[in-house]
Amino acid sequence: MNRRHVIVSFLSAVALAIAAAPVSAQEVLGKGALFGLSGHKSAGSVSIVKTTEGIEVRLGEDFKFDGAPGPWLAFGKGGKFDRATQFSKLNANSGAQTYKVPAQIDASKYDEFYLWCRPFNVPLGVAKLK
Repeated sequence: MNRRHVIVSFLSAVALAIAAAPVSAQEVLGKGALFGLSGHKSAGSVSIVKTTEGIEVRLGEDFKFDGAPGPWLAFGKGGKFDRATQFSKLNANSGAQTYKVPAQIDASKYDEFYLWCRPFNVPLGVAKLK
């Protein structure tokens, strides 16, 4: 086998491996920056991302929350919180985090992301999604 044949064979194998690799398609449904409500401080980026495995909420590395009892994640529209969209308790008060949105919640219908206090039924933070 000559050198040219080896190179062509190698490049063909690389091309086949690239073509067979799974494609991770992602579509950003909305992005925003959190700000605090009800006397609480929250800040940082939030993205709603549609992946091949469903919809995810991604809080950025810059995420910070001053803490409260029972913070949950949810959606709203036009300044109105939708109680039926509460889907996960907040895991940590800072740093990057990813949460799966249940399939029964169509996140594309909402223009706001909320941190919501379940025990006191008040908003802790909101991000307007664009």
